[in-house]
Amino acid sequence: MLGTLRFRLTALFLAVVLVFGLVSIGLAVRLFQDVTKKQSVDELRREASGLAALYAESALRSSDEGAKAPEFAAEKLELATGDELYYIGASLFPGQRFGLTRLPRSALGGANLDRDRQVIVTFTPPGESRRLIAAAQPVRLVQGSEPFGWLIVAKPETELREQWISLLGRLALALAVGVGLAGLLFLWLSRRLTEPVRVLTRATEDVAAGRYDVEIPEARGTDEIALLSERFRGMVAKLAEAEQLKRSFLMSVSHELRTPLTAIRGHVEALREGVVSEPEQVSASLDIVAAETDRLERQAHRFTVRREEVDLERVLDQAYGAFAEEARRREIDYRLSGVEAAPVIVSDGDRVLQVITNLLSNAFRWTPDGGRIELQLAQANGRVAVDVLDTGPGIPPSQRARIFEAFVSQDADGTGLGLPIARELAVALGGGIELRSHVGAGSRFRLVLPVLPMPEI
Repeated sequence: MLGTLRFRLTALFLAVVLVFGLVSIGLAVRLFQDVTKKQSVDELRREASGLAALYAESALRSSDEGAKAPEFAAEKLELATGDELYYIGASLFPGQRFGLTRLPRSALGGANLDRDRQVIVTFTPPGESRRLIAAAQPVRLVQGSEPFGWLIVAKPETELREQWISLLGRLALALAVGVGLAGLLFLWLSRRLTEPVRVLTRATEDVAAGRYDVEIPEARGTDEIALLSERFRGMVAKLAEAEQLKRSFLMSVSHELRTPLTAIRGHVEALREGVVSEPEQVSASLDIVAAETDRLERQAHRFTVRREEVDLERVLDQAYGAFAEEARRREIDYRLSGVEAAPVIVSDGDRVLQVITNLLSNAFRWTPDGGRIELQLAQANGRVAVDVLDTGPGIPPSQRARIFEAFVSQDADGTGLGLPIARELAVALGGGIELRSHVGAGSRFRLVLPVLPMPEI
């Protein structure tokens, strides 16, 4: 899980979001600090300027009219503004208390107080540890005269810090929620992005194991992953086609080798067991073994169709003889007729023999012991017809087209290639195969070939 592309993408995305979030929070807090400090300083300046004018007016009225100093004013003003009020300098109301907390000039830690303009200072009140930020405003009764002192409006620096910390907490909470939501969103997006890749990974494992029937979902969109899925699907289809062609080729070769080998084995067993003992019979069996051996050698070197003069009598005798021993062993009434006037045609002798032996092999597979199989030859209208008749179970009408399809066989031990190969070869030779069958009575397969080949266009 930790090493998957989906996890790495999600982790990378969250890391980028977190870094940008932290940078944004840092910038936001810094900006908030500057803004709040400026707002606080501006507020202190306004309050200091206004209160200094107010106390100067009260002091002047007290001097002219003998009014008392406002003892309660400072407390109420602090309550109203939320700030702390201090005073440095000579008393504005000689001999009277006026409510402001007086400080020695040294309490400002050496800060310079300007006689003409307001200044911003930070200091620690005597006997306390907290730090204050303050605006010190000169207080003068007459414009242009020396100031009596300085009115100081202050507030704790921790108040600003608390505002920053409060903002920082809210931003951190917002970042956590944002990262969580972004993580969930990107986890969903990464699943959508990586799922096709995971499907392709599983498909490659199946293909590597030789299973080409894998399902690859249709990719949505036109991005690189969709293109990869489409190309991979095409590749798997071509591999499956190549595998099917290889399988068909190997099974075709196996089938074509099996028919001659069956004939050879039958005659060899007959010779070994002494069933064939007469010199003429022994010679005939050996001739068939030699002929089938030569046929195997030719098939091993050639998979094309050629043109040559073909003696049909010789071809039919060879095909008939290849199954003679099996017919004897199974007590099948096996006959050959019509070869007395067999013509010489222009075709491919090996391929004609291959078609006929495939038809005979099919007949022997379905004809029960004690049945009848007949190989006949007829000629008419420039064409020859080789019939293979049997007394097998017959073929239902619904199966007569399917038996010529590759790998379709009602026999569990069959390959389903004999009849399809025979039909394809017959067509390649310029002819075809016809079928007539009656269920329960047997079948007739007819190979029709031209005596002369069709001219090439």
